[in-house]
Amino acid sequence: MSPSLPRGLPLAPDQSSFSPPPPRQKHREGREVAVEDAGCGWADWHWDQQRRPSVPTGAQGQEFSLRAELPRPVGPAGGSFVVNCSTDCPNPRVITLETSLLKKPVGSGLRWAAFELSDVTSDSLILCSGFCNGIQMTGSSVITVYRLPERVELAPLPPWQPVGENLTLRCQVAGGAPRANLSVVLLRGEQELSRQPAVGDPAEATATVLAGRDDHLANFSCRTELDLRSQGEGLFQNSSAPRQLRTFALPMTPPHLVVPRLLEVGTTFSVSCTLDRLFPASEAQVQLALGNQKLNPAVESHGDTVTATATATASAEQEGARDIVCNMTLGSDSREARENLTVYSFWGPILNLSKSNASEGTEVTVTCVAGAGVHVTLDGVPAAAPGQPAQIQLNATERDDGRNFVCNATLEVDGEILHKNRSVQLRVLYGPKIDQAKCPQHLTWKARTTHILECQARGNPDPQLHCFKEVSWTKVPVGVPFTVTLNYSGTYSCRAVSSRGTHTVTVVMDVQDRNPHAVTVAMVVLTTLGFVTTAAALVYVFGMQKQSDIYHVNPGSTWLPLTSRQPEGPVGEEPS
Repeated sequence: MSPSLPRGLPLAPDQSSFSPPPPRQKHREGREVAVEDAGCGWADWHWDQQRRPSVPTGAQGQEFSLRAELPRPVGPAGGSFVVNCSTDCPNPRVITLETSLLKKPVGSGLRWAAFELSDVTSDSLILCSGFCNGIQMTGSSVITVYRLPERVELAPLPPWQPVGENLTLRCQVAGGAPRANLSVVLLRGEQELSRQPAVGDPAEATATVLAGRDDHLANFSCRTELDLRSQGEGLFQNSSAPRQLRTFALPMTPPHLVVPRLLEVGTTFSVSCTLDRLFPASEAQVQLALGNQKLNPAVESHGDTVTATATATASAEQEGARDIVCNMTLGSDSREARENLTVYSFWGPILNLSKSNASEGTEVTVTCVAGAGVHVTLDGVPAAAPGQPAQIQLNATERDDGRNFVCNATLEVDGEILHKNRSVQLRVLYGPKIDQAKCPQHLTWKARTTHILECQARGNPDPQLHCFKEVSWTKVPVGVPFTVTLNYSGTYSCRAVSSRGTHTVTVVMDVQDRNPHAVTVAMVVLTTLGFVTTAAALVYVFGMQKQSDIYHVNPGSTWLPLTSRQPEGPVGEEPS
């Protein structure tokens, strides 16, 4: 029968001497681990051999055993442990605990003694000793101390990871014991990527993953697991701070850059830069520049396509050959497109008239000028050399009124011929003139008919045209329909008047009356015809009233003519 122990101190199995390291068994996942009651790996015990108590030679053959029992052989570093030294010797003497750790007795009996060890910071070998019948007895056990890792850290991830390339995750673990029960787990979110034992201090665990689009903005972390459940303790987990990964995809092709090949100073132009198959397109950074001038693009993304557009105005300082550059950056990579652009100055042509409104008979000079290197041609007359003006002189006539002068300017830029045209109109001031070809001087019209007096006058400024009958000064309409009467006959003075003078043309209008005899005959004929028609109608009406009667038809003689008689009695049907 075992000696009585203090309450709360269960008996431990007999451990009268040291044993070799426990055999290793296969874990349920196929990994070799120590047997659960081993506490920790034998190689990880930390104890001072010099402090190990001496055991008399006779102890190897001791008749009774002395046991060192630990109700809780595993505990946190700095904690307390209770050790019970017990024996089956009937009359033991001086049962004690030999250790360099802080201890104090917590109870004793005939065949046992209990001690409390405090501030245990490392794995330790404890030794119980005593005497039985003058022979020293010893028993030993091991205290296993566990520590949580002091640091669990996932190495920083690259700012951007290319899609389709391998990414190596590295987790460093400092501290933590016992190492045999400590493992490192690498995670993507809650998905386990790798599980490895913690080897070395600090321990480093790595895992390689192939980065994909679905890894963009995913969180990666590492976690340590100190599994002491087989030794009556729990599962202790420590996790690192998560790190977010950003992945990107950028095609090998350069952006498509659309720009004008030639650009005139002072003109506004548009630039477009497009690149497909980017991921994530919304994160792309775009820069557009004309030479040293940075443009301010508007960037839009649709699906995997990014388009940047910008407008700018070319300045005189940029004249000459320039490069337009489009740079698209995504993640740690970029693509660039470059196009050549020639900025040129094409001044003119400027077309001038010495007099824009010239009087008839005066001299007018027409001049066309343009910038350096520009060749001008004025109404088919070329300038002497590029950059020189072209000039025409003329005496203004009526025929020059409204004449357009055209100047054509040409400039060769980068092998291409550019054209510009300007035109100007000359106005010649001259007096009014009535075109006699369009204003007949003698007109013969019938009375009570409609006609138009078609007379036209020209001049600059435009003249006013009026026709008045001589003597009476009766005005006749010009250019509009009117009914001619006999009183329109006579001579008319058609006068065109403007600030430049007066021009008069005489028009004779002969209005003839219609034939009166023919009218009288026609009236007599119509009157006679009316009387005849009326008389015939009356005769017809009275004749029909006189012949009205009742007729009887003989059905047996269909060929006989009808006869009439006056009714003498009741009207009836004649018997057959």
